[in-house]
Amino acid sequence: MIIGVPKEIKNNENRVALTPAGVAEFKKYGHTVYVQASAGEGSGFSDEEYQSAGAQLLPTIEEVYGIADMIIKVKEPIESEYKLIKKDQLLFTYFHFASYEPLTHAMIESGAVCLAYETVEKADRSLPLLVPMSEVAGRMSIQEGAKFLEKPMGGRGILLGGVPGVKPAEVVVLGGGIVGTQAAKMAAGLGARVTIMDLSIPRLRQLDDIMPANVVTQYSNEYNIREAIKTADLVIGGVLIPGAKAPKLITRAMLPSMKPGAVLVDVAIDQGGCFETSKPTTHADPVYTVDGVIHYCVANMPGAVPYTSTLALTNATLPYAIQLANKGWKKACSDNAELRLGLNVINGKVVYQGVSDAFGLEYTPVDQFLN
Repeated sequence: MIIGVPKEIKNNENRVALTPAGVAEFKKYGHTVYVQASAGEGSGFSDEEYQSAGAQLLPTIEEVYGIADMIIKVKEPIESEYKLIKKDQLLFTYFHFASYEPLTHAMIESGAVCLAYETVEKADRSLPLLVPMSEVAGRMSIQEGAKFLEKPMGGRGILLGGVPGVKPAEVVVLGGGIVGTQAAKMAAGLGARVTIMDLSIPRLRQLDDIMPANVVTQYSNEYNIREAIKTADLVIGGVLIPGAKAPKLITRAMLPSMKPGAVLVDVAIDQGGCFETSKPTTHADPVYTVDGVIHYCVANMPGAVPYTSTLALTNATLPYAIQLANKGWKKACSDNAELRLGLNVINGKVVYQGVSDAFGLEYTPVDQFLN
């Protein structure tokens, strides 16, 4: 199979979908890999390293899309890429379709096969290709939240951990999954007082057992959220419904009850955001203020730490990508139920229920394409 690795062109996206080590793995199985020149530089990988591993370099993104059977990316295609995607071409990347209808329609019209990292799912309901970036984003959410709590950044002027004689900051984490757990660990390690909220009592029991003493758990409902954010200095939104839009847990009407200069970090923004007032921002312009509350809603947070993120992501994606290349997408997805759940759009048809429900589009069972 011919594999193409274009350079990411989303704002300040420095990750790359394949490392030189990954190229060497594809070559071991007899595949051809084309990498766009300078695609890996942002993550610390030179063109020479890719060539030494066996990749062929192409100067433009158009050439990469034009020659590849399978495109491996990090972020969803943006508008300038839509016209480059060919019928029957396999795209393996994060799509987050349910959060952006124009992308969904563009991929339907392309006739491509869209296999989304974020909906590849194991039997235990875990999301193996989302986990590594959720770990990065969860940890980063505290770094970024702490930064924007500083007065020069517009925040309340609070140090997360406080100092002897001065109380630490109050951090509220919505969601006890990967993002929430990593955020709570980081905030607790810095000395903040942390409340982590979730709908699952068994999960809250687990968190109560493993978290340090400065982390408390609380059942998540509208009343408890409304009360918790009144005293919060920093709120992390880390809820996820796989392949579907995130629920709006903090409404516009709740914001006036929060402290002026408090910070909301919406890690769920890729799935539409879990705050009603959330809208995607970029690393170049990461925050805005609504009713005195700072909103940080960068849609590709791990792109700010591309070396760490690229290695973590490709460790997870490469085994699946090798299966797709070795067997072709139909056989690979027939043999592997985890990959099969990653299929979202095939030849103009929506085959993932969450995407269909998000926009009222016709749903086609994926088995129609695999049998």
